[in-house]
Parts: sequence; structure tokens; C-alpha cells
Amino acid sequence: MRILTYALLIVLALFALTFAGLNAEQVSLNYYLGKIQLPLSLLAILSFILGGLLGLVTAFTVYIKLKYIHRRLQHRLRLVEEELVNLRALPLKDHPH
Repeated sequence: MRILTYALLIVLALFALTFAGLNAEQVSLNYYLGKIQLPLSLLAILSFILGGLLGLVTAFTVYIKLKYIHRRLQHRLRLVEEELVNLRALPLKDHPH
């Protein structure tokens, strides 16, 4: 298994090197505070990383919201189960017809 992992890492490193070599031309990135020149491959990798981080932040906020809803529903379930136990403990009353 370890050999397979190393082989996969070597393939990924070779892919990254060829990607960087094929996309080595300089591009100009204009943003609000200035302008910067950097290789196209670096810009692509930085964009990928930034997109991944934004996706993680979004997923984390959704996870926290769902965790809160789950906790609230667990509390409501506990209250309903306690009420059910209390109702089952009450004696039955016969009503004459």
C-alpha cells in the first residue's frame, strides 16, 4: 500500500511539473489595490486553492447550522418522549356509555 501511495505522489508531482512547464507564460492580474505579474500555472493553482477554501468555509457554515437544528430537534424529541412516558403512566378511566 505504501508503494502505491508513493507512486501516486510521484505521478502527481510529475503532473504538476508538466502543468507548470506548459503554462509558464506571465499573466497580469489586476485587482482593486494594484496589479501583479505571475505565471499562469501559479494563478490557476492559487485560484483552485482559494475556491477550495471558500467551499470549505461554506460547507462549515452549513454544517454548524445543521448541527444546531439537530440539537434543537433532539431536545424536542426528548420532551415528547418524556411526555409519552408520563401519559402511559396515567391510569385509564372507564367512561360509562
